[in-house]
Amino acid sequence: MPVVEEYCDIVVVGAGHAGCEAALAAARLGMKTMMFTVSVDSIALMPCNPNIGGSSKGHLVREIDALGGEMGKNIDKTFIQSKMLNVSKGPAVHSLRAQADKAEYSRSMRKVLEDTEHLQIKQMEVVELLAENGEITGVKTYSGAVYHAKAVILCTGTYLKARCIYGEISSYTGPNGLQAANYLTDSLKKLGVKMYRFKTGTPARIDKRSIDFEKMEEQFGDPEVVPFSFTTDPEDVQIDQVSCWLTYTNEHTHEIIRQNLDRSPLYSGMIEGTGPRYCPSIEDKVVKFSDKNRHQVFIEPEGIHTNEMYVGGMSSSLPEDVQQQMYRTVPGLEHANIVRNAYAIEYDCIDARQLDPTLEFKNIKGLFSGGQFNGSSGYEEAAAQGLIAGINAALKILGREMIILDRSEAYIGVLIDDLVTKENKEPYRMMTSRAEYRLLLRQDNADLRLTEKGYEIGLISRDRYERLIEKERQIEEEVCRVEQVHIGGTKQVQDLLMELESTPLKSGTTLAELIRRPELGYQVLAPIDPGRPDLPKDVQVQVEINLKYEGYIRRQLKQVEQFKKLEKKKLPPDLDYDQISSLRIEAKQKLKEYRPVSIGQASRIAGVSPADISVLLVHLEQYRRNQEQSGR
Repeated sequence: MPVVEEYCDIVVVGAGHAGCEAALAAARLGMKTMMFTVSVDSIALMPCNPNIGGSSKGHLVREIDALGGEMGKNIDKTFIQSKMLNVSKGPAVHSLRAQADKAEYSRSMRKVLEDTEHLQIKQMEVVELLAENGEITGVKTYSGAVYHAKAVILCTGTYLKARCIYGEISSYTGPNGLQAANYLTDSLKKLGVKMYRFKTGTPARIDKRSIDFEKMEEQFGDPEVVPFSFTTDPEDVQIDQVSCWLTYTNEHTHEIIRQNLDRSPLYSGMIEGTGPRYCPSIEDKVVKFSDKNRHQVFIEPEGIHTNEMYVGGMSSSLPEDVQQQMYRTVPGLEHANIVRNAYAIEYDCIDARQLDPTLEFKNIKGLFSGGQFNGSSGYEEAAAQGLIAGINAALKILGREMIILDRSEAYIGVLIDDLVTKENKEPYRMMTSRAEYRLLLRQDNADLRLTEKGYEIGLISRDRYERLIEKERQIEEEVCRVEQVHIGGTKQVQDLLMELESTPLKSGTTLAELIRRPELGYQVLAPIDPGRPDLPKDVQVQVEINLKYEGYIRRQLKQVEQFKKLEKKKLPPDLDYDQISSLRIEAKQKLKEYRPVSIGQASRIAGVSPADISVLLVHLEQYRRNQEQSGR
């Protein structure tokens, strides 16, 4: 029986946030790319929270943009409220978050995909991976069609053998009732891929007309919106923003939950998958934090052209009748009408330790993966992985060296390194505390850290790269200038210092020293700096941070220098750890299982001690000597 048979460079399976970035990166690098989705209406779907960014996640979005990805640009076009989080703390943890218009976000991203050269979208389920001699050759679809490819990127999200559950109701569908992908898991297992079963969940959606907002605290966006993308003109994002609302659960809410725990599939054993520790259901919160008599609930709009409101902080898998009782105990939701019930969703994903840090499978060459399929959670984590997988799949085909971002370069590097070196028994969530060098990896300097890499890859234009070089020049020159501007104890200076509640000068100083005072800053000292050049705000921000945190930054740079030394010591892929007699048995087992690419990566594997690393360093030196002597 005749079937469709086509040839392309790269196949992307899935069109969520990982799939979108993977397909765009591959196509923009000139690869003939085929993107498969179970529904074109699910492209860039936001099945859970209606926002992009947030603590540490905002860093990821900025880094995606700096490398040439699309998420930052898309949310800048479709947000309805924006807020910078953690502004009372240091710049290392400042994180941008924007409420999205879900429908517009999806439509806008789909339009970008449809208009991208070399990219074709197909609504069809991929059911089988085709491989020969440990190398991917293509995919087969449910219809029997075969698509030959040089690389395949799996971005299946939460769709693999997905099951949505609330109470006694269980339906084998993907998020929002979309079709699940029920066959690909078996194909993966036949190829020897180790699978996990994870779960996540989402709260109910409430009809806006049934909410009493007078009983809630209104949450406004920032007066001055900061865009996600470094290419977005800040003037273009100063819009009339939509409010969110804050309310709280109470003891009545908690009592209803406790009385019905036996009907919760989370506690009855009906749910098998492991859920995210850092995004617990309301049932989990009530049980695990029994000392708390209330929990925050954020009521967030799903978009401009819908009355659906997202009940943030109250995800649940309780039965429908319990959900109705529970939500109606919350102030402002006494008469709430549920549009969509809360539910939990189980799905298949992989043990990401089977991947190299390039996100290519170690044992199946040409097969890459990204997103929740890799055991992570969140739109931003997914998009970051999808971008790297798409870039590396294209670079591999082009015969170029694939990129690996290390932990000192980017939050993306921390994310991927954690996934491929640590056993994650629950969905992985990015947090600022996971980044050792977070003072260097701020969201405000993502362009300075990564845009050059994006340019070298081929995703950043020459014009954008030259603007970056000019920005670097302006920062460097202004830091040098303020270090040399002498400030005396004139009446104007002393009056300004008193007005700003800062200690008056007893002798002359430099403008840089004044900027370093905790209560002062670059902008507020403008009245006593008449020779100041007219600089963009983002340059001014960098000048101030570089001066205020100079000592801390210098210290972290020294730590990074030591880190880089270990990262540069590459381990041969064929190294026989069994022949290294001084290694402990556990270390040998772990090193054989992970096959780390460097001494640095080996040092982060659980079960490999500092003593084992010392042994490896000695052996590696001897190995290299032997290689040189044998003429290899």
